[in-house]
Formats: sequence, C-alpha cells, structure tokens
Amino acid sequence: MPVHFEKKAIRALGIAESFAINDRFSTLVGVVMRSDLVVDGFGIGQLEVSGSDATESILTLFGKLKRNDINLILLSGSVLSLYNIVDVDLLSEKTRKPVVALTFKKAKSDLARNISTKFDPVKGRAKIRLLEKLGTPKQLKLKTGYPVFVRAAGITNAEANKIVDKFTLQGAIPEPIRVARMLAKAVSLFSKTVENHTEYLP
Repeated sequence: MPVHFEKKAIRALGIAESFAINDRFSTLVGVVMRSDLVVDGFGIGQLEVSGSDATESILTLFGKLKRNDINLILLSGSVLSLYNIVDVDLLSEKTRKPVVALTFKKAKSDLARNISTKFDPVKGRAKIRLLEKLGTPKQLKLKTGYPVFVRAAGITNAEANKIVDKFTLQGAIPEPIRVARMLAKAVSLFSKTVENHTEYLP
C-alpha cells in the first residue's frame, strides 16, 4: 500500500466526529480530499458514544464510499466518542490503506485508569487491551512549526510526517480532518434541530 508523495493529487480520507456528552451516538464524517485541497466526496455514519464500534463504523463508512482511489486515511484521534477506541492496525489491514491517527496534544496518562473505573471488567479489559495495542504516539513536527502526535499503520512515521505536511495549510490540523470536523458538527446540529421540531408536530 505505498503512497506516492510525488503525485500532485493523492487522495486522503479525513475522518472526524461530533457529539455532546449526553448523546447516545456521535456523528461520524469522512471527507475525501485531494492533496491540491479539492474536496472530492464525503460520507456520513455514526458511532456509539463510549461504545466499541469505532473500527467497524469507519470500515462501514469507507465501504459505502466505494472509492478505490483513496490513498490513505487520516483520523482525528485514535480514541473517539469518549472511550470508543480505533484499532488502527486492523483498520489499515482491512482497508489496505495506510492509516494515520492524529492528536494535537499529549495523551492523558490516566486514560486506562479512567476506563477501568467507568466500564464493567470485561468491557474495560477489552478497551485497555486495544489502548495498549495502540502504543505511545510519536511526536512529529510539521512544516508549519506545530507538533502533532501520531499513531501510524501501514506507513512509517517519516512518511506520515510528509503526508500530514502535504495536507496541512496552517496550524496542526490537516485540511481533510478540519473539513470533516466542520461537516460533522453541522450535520449533528441539523439532526438535533430536526428532532426537536419533530417533537412538536401534530
């Protein structure tokens, strides 16, 4: 699954989400963007907040897009919807695409402890195993001067650095993820507005 950095229009699928603490589900959005920053498609799905369906939900969204021209996947984090953990290696294996999960500040060291107190022992252990499988994120410095923390699968950290640089205009957030975040928030707000108005229909 090599990524050819020299191509002007490689395509990334940026994945992000939006939810409120009391929501049962979060809105999941994938935005296909070329490296010349042209948006080339998008898909919408959902995740269970604090659930265990992150990897499967992303795979479902990826499959529904029916795109064989996506070169890699950029994730807005490897722990989504509070404690919904992505198996980055499995995602890369199933899609046959490199995956780069980015966070923009250092991971909390007490995440495993929080999981063990918030979930029953079976679910908690499963989540902690996934967390341990992810390992420690690698800090990279972008051409913009900002640091990011990445967990990469199917691609080296050096290659991930080049890819993220290619899709980042300013700051630390690559454009596919930034646009996916905005779209996820808009879709989530629209859905809640429709639900609230429906409650008052005769």
